[in-house]
Amino acid sequence: MSDTQTYQFNVKMTCGGCSGAVTKALTKLKEGGGISDFDVSLEKQEVIVHGTAPYETVLEKIKKTGKQVRDSPCC
Repeated sequence: MSDTQTYQFNVKMTCGGCSGAVTKALTKLKEGGGISDFDVSLEKQEVIVHGTAPYETVLEKIKKTGKQVRDSPCC
């Protein structure tokens, strides 16, 4: 069994639609079993993800929403 990781992403989000798109993408990943929990903060421009999915998988899910991920430290 893989260890649970916590990843923090600095994501450029300008409105509720932006944070909603990220939330929707991460909800799909959560339903697939890759992540256990996540928090999307429009105010902080931050996404925190807890789970066993690889960093790159989560990063790609966020990028596919069209949102810019800025200077997110890996692992």
